[in-house]
Amino acid sequence: MALNKVEICGVNTAKLPLLKEEEKKALFVQIKEGDEEAREEYIKGNLRLVLSVIKRFSSSNENVDDLFQIGCVGLMKAVDNFDPDREVKFSTYAVPMIIGEIRRYLRDNNSIRVSRSLRDTAYKAIYAKEGYVKKHMKEPTVQEIAEEIGIAKEDIVFALDAIQAPVSLYEPVYNDGGDTLYVMDQVSDKKNREENWIEELSLEAAMERLNERERYIIQLRFFEGKTQMEVAEQIDISQAQVSRLEKNALKVMRQYLLGK
Repeated sequence: MALNKVEICGVNTAKLPLLKEEEKKALFVQIKEGDEEAREEYIKGNLRLVLSVIKRFSSSNENVDDLFQIGCVGLMKAVDNFDPDREVKFSTYAVPMIIGEIRRYLRDNNSIRVSRSLRDTAYKAIYAKEGYVKKHMKEPTVQEIAEEIGIAKEDIVFALDAIQAPVSLYEPVYNDGGDTLYVMDQVSDKKNREENWIEELSLEAAMERLNERERYIIQLRFFEGKTQMEVAEQIDISQAQVSRLEKNALKVMRQYLLGK
């Protein structure tokens, strides 16, 4: 993919405008009032975000013009959904949305095809999750999603895992005035944690394979950070028993997550 092009989709990337913070705030006031010209100006002023993001897909064989167009779709969605009253920079909000739009495009056009039925299941689950969050203001469990779309929990977890592309947490995605934004920075943002959410669903489904005591031990050990001795005292069994139950629980979870 040729990322050294000066002109992409008819846009001279060497002359992309850069908005100041005061200009961004003023434009967003106009955007919220329905000013389409302000929206267009704001989008143009943030095209550097799209350009920076598509550089991380340099190993892709996709046409750079196509990726830029898809990234712009993500940028427009970010502009339309961003709430300036929240204490979050627009770039922090927009980058994962741009990445997500490009990754969805690449998944649908990947030479290593994920079956259509798997993709449909995964997208149904993601849309159901987004709808649930808007309605209840909290993340849904895998069981709640399963009930919402009428698909088995195991099938949902498998489908969501299938559409994920591996990425390093230390991979830079954007440089904002000298401060590099890494994938890890986005994972820590609870508003933009689609991949983290999918991992949590997988873990939750694996824990459902455990009995009540094993789940409680795993909760205390790995979510609350207690030692085996502290767990033993809390549930009134020996440390050796805690160790044995913990090992068995982890084995069961590992087998489920690896599909064995």
